Amino acid sequence: MVKTECLQTFVAIVAAGSLSGAARRSGLSKSVVSQRLAELEQTLGVRLLHRSTRQLRLTEEGAAFHDLAERIVSELAEAATAIAARAQSLQGPIRLAMPTSFAILHGGPALYPFLGAHPGIRLSLDLDDRVIDLVGAGIDMAVRIGRLDDSGLIARRLTTSRRLVVLSPAYAAAHGLPRRLDELAAHPAITYGNRRVSDGWTFETAAGPRTVRVQSRLHVNNGDVMRDAAIAGLGIAMLPSFLCAEALAAGTLVRAPLEGNPAAEGVYAVYPQNRHLSAKVRALTEHLRAAFGDPPYWDHEQT
Repeated sequence: MVKTECLQTFVAIVAAGSLSGAARRSGLSKSVVSQRLAELEQTLGVRLLHRSTRQLRLTEEGAAFHDLAERIVSELAEAATAIAARAQSLQGPIRLAMPTSFAILHGGPALYPFLGAHPGIRLSLDLDDRVIDLVGAGIDMAVRIGRLDDSGLIARRLTTSRRLVVLSPAYAAAHGLPRRLDELAAHPAITYGNRRVSDGWTFETAAGPRTVRVQSRLHVNNGDVMRDAAIAGLGIAMLPSFLCAEALAAGTLVRAPLEGNPAAEGVYAVYPQNRHLSAKVRALTEHLRAAFGDPPYWDHEQT
């Protein structure tokens, strides 16, 4: 089989008119240039050049082969340039999975500038709060929040997700603001459907982590519904700050001034282990990290 470097060296020899000239142009030693020419001739079974102390001259076979070799070397260079340009311009499909509420509030707005900057990207966005099989679904990358149980995934932290216990001002006026963790069980709770109610709510306290059991009045697997139910005064809810920051700023929700804080969670980009991490997926990951910030921008007003 003809080696690419031998073809390139042969073309360089003809262009330079000598082995030493080709060596200088290629940044190689004259002996390497000579070895590559000899290897090419041996592979082809023909003499390509007449060599003398004064000049090099193409044989008849060498002249015919040179035209083909020159075209191949040129096309290889063009192909390499095209691939490099393609990688630089980030083209092709990306299948991305993301939790629904997070995508609507923050993921989508972060993605739009990325897509605008890279018109060659074709994005397929799968919104689902449930954990899906990335390999089975053909997903290139997923954004996940909280504990990562699947050891078969590669994870890169994007930012932090704080959680807050919130309630409406009307509910607080009628039933009081819970201040002690022991008081939470006396209030109807709005709980997240993708977590078991029996798991309770975990807080970081001065004495260490503490889990509190709550009485669920509404168990729902969508954060927007949870937030709106809390605004409607149906009870207390533990919500991620990315979901309730605007309601807190508007005064339609207030924080419970509890003695401990809910444990913060990570927001991660995750990828299947057996899938090559392409330049476009790496670029998307870095874009999301920069867009969210850590601490994230939605927490700036909620210290």
